[in-house]
Amino acid sequence: MRYFLGVDVGSSKTHALIADENGVCLGFGKAWGGNHQSVGYDGLENMLKDSYEQAREMAGISTHQITAAGFGVAGYDFDSDRAPHLQAIAALGLSCPFEVVNDGVIGLMAGAAHGVGVNVTAGSSNNCRGRGADGREGRIVGNGAVFGEFGGGMEIAMKALQMVNYAWIKRNPPTMLTNILLEATGAKDEADLMEGISNDQYHLFPFIAMEVFKAARNNDRAAREIVHWAGTELGWLAVSVARQIGMDRGEVEIILSGSIFEAGEDISGPMRTVILEHCPQAKIVRLDGPPVVGAVILGMEQASFNGYPVRAEMIRTAKELIR
Repeated sequence: MRYFLGVDVGSSKTHALIADENGVCLGFGKAWGGNHQSVGYDGLENMLKDSYEQAREMAGISTHQITAAGFGVAGYDFDSDRAPHLQAIAALGLSCPFEVVNDGVIGLMAGAAHGVGVNVTAGSSNNCRGRGADGREGRIVGNGAVFGEFGGGMEIAMKALQMVNYAWIKRNPPTMLTNILLEATGAKDEADLMEGISNDQYHLFPFIAMEVFKAARNNDRAAREIVHWAGTELGWLAVSVARQIGMDRGEVEIILSGSIFEAGEDISGPMRTVILEHCPQAKIVRLDGPPVVGAVILGMEQASFNGYPVRAEMIRTAKELIR
């Protein structure tokens, strides 16, 4: 029996999954986020070890029994990142072939038929990766607002701060977002909030996005504007990558993965409008399974094993382990 390891390293959590060649998931492990941009490479190494050892022990196998492995890692954005990531992975002591990619790629492999199409990830921040049938790859920078890439939790929180400021300076009407940010940061009032943010005493967090969604459902004008804006921006990420892989005018699967899409139609509606205007034959699919399954499929590829016929079984059994 062959066993395959997949690891999904995000900014807020790390998942490790071990499955056999029949797609049956046997071991699962969980640790905190391992993005090197937040925790450094030592932190990445620790999260890899912690999650992997949990999965290996649950599966009841030894390291030398792992046939191949795949790693999808948030913060793995450029070729210059490869060497230190390989060094962190080496700490696991694997003797099998493996590959490391950006975590946006494994979302695509987990959700799209044969791993072809576009994956838009929106969680703590955002990312978008694509792969064409001809192997062509597409991407965004994946580092958020600095590059004009919006739609993740942190970007929504930043937009909420702007709306609170607009209300404070009387550019816009009052908004429910003011109390949301005061409570989230512990600031006394708007003036204290603005001073504290300016002086790095108060900080914004991605979870604020969920409160923005609640305010939007309560018909807060500023919150509704933010959610529509975020959906539109996420739509443009998908269109941009579809163009890069030459699939914007043909049939293309666009996978939506990440906690932001729990907002449902409020955010996916404006996103769909943008996508279908520019990619009229797109099929938009919410990822129905953990992205770490895509990391296992990536590992299977390293052993020339086609994991797509057993993907449904992996998703089913992975859900049983992760719940």
